[in-house]
Amino acid sequence: MSEGTPVLRTEGVRKRFGSLEVSRDISLALPVGARHALIGPNGAGKTTLINLITGRLKPDAGRITLDGQDVTGVPAAERVRRGLTRTFQINTLFPGLTPIESVLLAVCERKQEAGQFWRRLTGHAEAVDEAFAILKQLRLDDVATRETRHLAYGQQRLLEIALALATRPKVLLLDEPAAGVPKDESAALFAVIAALPADMAVLFIEHDMNLVFKFASRITVLVAGAVLVEAKPEIIRSDPRVREVYLGQGHHG
Repeated sequence: MSEGTPVLRTEGVRKRFGSLEVSRDISLALPVGARHALIGPNGAGKTTLINLITGRLKPDAGRITLDGQDVTGVPAAERVRRGLTRTFQINTLFPGLTPIESVLLAVCERKQEAGQFWRRLTGHAEAVDEAFAILKQLRLDDVATRETRHLAYGQQRLLEIALALATRPKVLLLDEPAAGVPKDESAALFAVIAALPADMAVLFIEHDMNLVFKFASRITVLVAGAVLVEAKPEIIRSDPRVREVYLGQGHHG
C-alpha cells in the first residue's frame, strides 16, 4: 500500500443508542504512518468511534475498511489478526505477571501458540527475543522481570502499548494513553509513542492539547457525535469554532 493511501477508512459511520445518535455520518481516512489525533469535549463520541472501528460496537450504517478490505461485519478478534489493535482508557494488565511474561504471551497468542505458553521458556526462544525487543523499543527492558503491579503507572501504560505492538499492527488506536499518568511521565510516554515504526498508523484520543499539537500531524475534532473539522494542527489551533466548543473550555473531559 503506497504512502497516502488510507490503511484505515470509515465512510458515513452512524451509531444510535435509542433516541441518542452518538456517531453521525463520520468519515475518516488514515494513510500509512499517520499520526492522527481525535479530540473533542466529553460526550463527543470519541471512544464510541474507536469501539466502532475495532468491532466492539456494530454501526447502524456506514462502512469501515482496513487495507482496502471491508471489515464492517468482521469480529473484533479477526480485526486484530488483520492488523487493527487498540489500547483502553483503563489499565487492563495482569498485575501478577512480569512485562516479559505478558508480552511473550501476546506474541504466542499471535503465533497461535498461547496454549503452549506455560512450557519452558526455552521452547519459545524466538518469541522471547521478539518480546524483549518490543520492551526495549518502549524503554521497558530494565523492568522486564519486575511484576507489573510494581511498575510506575506511566510504565504500565507503555506495557499496554507493548502488548498492542506484539500483534504487529498496521493501525494502532490509543484511547487516552496518558490518562492517569503524572505530567512528568506523560511527555516521556509520548516521546516513546512518537518513535513507533514510521509505517504504523496511529489514531489517538488525548485531552492534553500540548501533547496533541506536539505529536499529531492531523487532528479531527468531534462534537456531539459528528466531525466539526479535520485539519493540520496549526489550522485547528486557530479555528474559532474549535476554540468555542473545546479549547476555550480548558479542554477537560
